[in-house]
Amino acid sequence: MKILIIGGTGLISTSITKQLLGRGDEVTLFNRGKSVPRIPAGATIINGDRKNYAEFEETIKNSGHYDVVIDMVAFVPDDADSVVRAFSGRIQQFIVCSTVCAYGGPATHYPIREDEPLAPVSGYGLNKGRIEQILKQAHDNGDFNVTILRPSQTYGEGGTIVHSMGGSTTYIDRIRKGKPIVVHGDGSCLWAACHIDDVAAGFVGATLNSQAYGKTYNLTGEEWMTWNMYHQGVAKALGVPTPELVHIPTDLLAQVAAKRFGISIEIFQWPSIFDNSSAIADLGFRYTINWEEGVRRTVAWLDENQKIDNSDGDTFEDELIAAWKGVPSSISAALPQGV
Repeated sequence: MKILIIGGTGLISTSITKQLLGRGDEVTLFNRGKSVPRIPAGATIINGDRKNYAEFEETIKNSGHYDVVIDMVAFVPDDADSVVRAFSGRIQQFIVCSTVCAYGGPATHYPIREDEPLAPVSGYGLNKGRIEQILKQAHDNGDFNVTILRPSQTYGEGGTIVHSMGGSTTYIDRIRKGKPIVVHGDGSCLWAACHIDDVAAGFVGATLNSQAYGKTYNLTGEEWMTWNMYHQGVAKALGVPTPELVHIPTDLLAQVAAKRFGISIEIFQWPSIFDNSSAIADLGFRYTINWEEGVRRTVAWLDENQKIDNSDGDTFEDELIAAWKGVPSSISAALPQGV
């Protein structure tokens, strides 16, 4: 089949492209050409900026026929409006990469199913939810068949390992050096991550799959971990002892270091475990790469590309931990004795 990927060189996109080419599909990538592609030969590249909507739509009109379009970089509602204009009546299926951030938190039911009411708390989640609405309307209007896919934390070669302060690679360096790690909350909140190759296989399984038309699917990890287990798994993958995990209430982190811990405040403080049964049944989705193996692969890529930063150059986490460890004595001194 002939497939256009808007994006195509990002973390999930790269694996999707490899799998489609491996299946024998004709793959075209539309992107700005600013990322170094990590794909095998065989894909056709069209360079352009999809944010220049008029030019993008004209380029697409002149680029030929596609059976399926996969949009990996739709981030605002205007992006969705543009693809409706570009592809209405011209393709069989439109697949969009959305996000579980569209659900928000906390959820009404765990594990979270696709029918969970959308109540996003971040701008990213709000925009993705609006994009979904626009595309669902296009599906209902008969413009093209729409499939919405919602990954959660997706990681792998070409990316990093996220943690309470985001994606900085000093986290890996700290664990290797035996430095303590700040963990939001008490570390018992549940989380699940999924390697790019497993997530990408879900996208591939959705292409020209009539069962997926008009439907939404979770594509997330099946290995439910507490955040404490998450960090323990990283240490094991690195072949070092688990570092001291310093638990600091998320509410306090929001007060003293909201910028550093924004991802924990908006996303990580809520349980994030999902029901993938629909994707398993309809798309052939499978969770095949466990957490430790995925971390080993990711860190090996980071090492090979010299992308792990020296944690000695950023003392913020050590200063925060020292301040937090002084809190109990401060509270004790402030309270009446014997209470």
